[in-house]
Amino acid sequence: MSPEGYLAAERRRVDAALRRYLPAPGKVTPTVRRAMVYSLFPGGKRIRPILAIASCRAAEGRVEDVLPLAAAIEMIHTYSLIHDDLPALDNDDLRRGRATSHRMFGEAMAILAGDALLTHAFEVAAIHPGALRCAARKVRAIGLLARAAGVTGMIGGQVMDLEAEGRRCSLATLIRIHRGKTGALMRAAVVIGGVMAEDGEGSLQALERYGDAVGLAFQIIDDILDLEGSSDRLGKTAGKDLRDRKATFPALLGVAASRRRAEAAADRAVAAIRPLGRRAGPLAAIARFIVRRTS
Repeated sequence: MSPEGYLAAERRRVDAALRRYLPAPGKVTPTVRRAMVYSLFPGGKRIRPILAIASCRAAEGRVEDVLPLAAAIEMIHTYSLIHDDLPALDNDDLRRGRATSHRMFGEAMAILAGDALLTHAFEVAAIHPGALRCAARKVRAIGLLARAAGVTGMIGGQVMDLEAEGRRCSLATLIRIHRGKTGALMRAAVVIGGVMAEDGEGSLQALERYGDAVGLAFQIIDDILDLEGSSDRLGKTAGKDLRDRKATFPALLGVAASRRRAEAAADRAVAAIRPLGRRAGPLAAIARFIVRRTS
């Protein structure tokens, strides 16, 4: 199967899990559920939950054990997009090819929908799967997820990103920003897959190195696509980084050097999981896909 075919099949798996774990109609206020569903579907690439599933398979785990965590990861990612797009932050009108949540439902409902996705994600992760054999693994996975989404991960990176707007930024600072803002949740997704498979510490360290490198590669390509891509292809407003004077890899290094850095990060990712053997083939394919994607 081609990487594109593999990713499409796994997206369908993730979408089915998201529908299964969302609050049922009639159980919650309809307006906020509509806003949650609107932002989740149709989804984007679903790279983060797919990484969790692929790493669980690489560690010879059961997909059904990691699937609730994978859905929770995507809910948290979607919450972050809703809040990122708000006027107080990036003030954007387009996400995943259509109007952003606050344009459709108003700022107050968008904020609440994001809050609902974030908190519901942890409910899903805590309750599913219900088997006692998964309890200790779930506790560890939830800790990783909370740290990645919180002030030492995604939130911390977003704060640094806001504070860097319009200012000179060193490469070390830029890498720090994106290891938090983008990389933390990707790294956690990969490690959580290994945790739910009960993988050994050596393999978990390899998965963590992979996740760190692939998260960096993803962000560098994102920066390049914002500069070179179109809004129609990206599904979000192109050129926004330049407009907002964001700290980006192309702004600091140029496009060609940034692309080389992304490819080097993908190479590091693939090298990190080589000891896992053929089971890690999908993870390697995802790393290669990330650096050649066009949207």
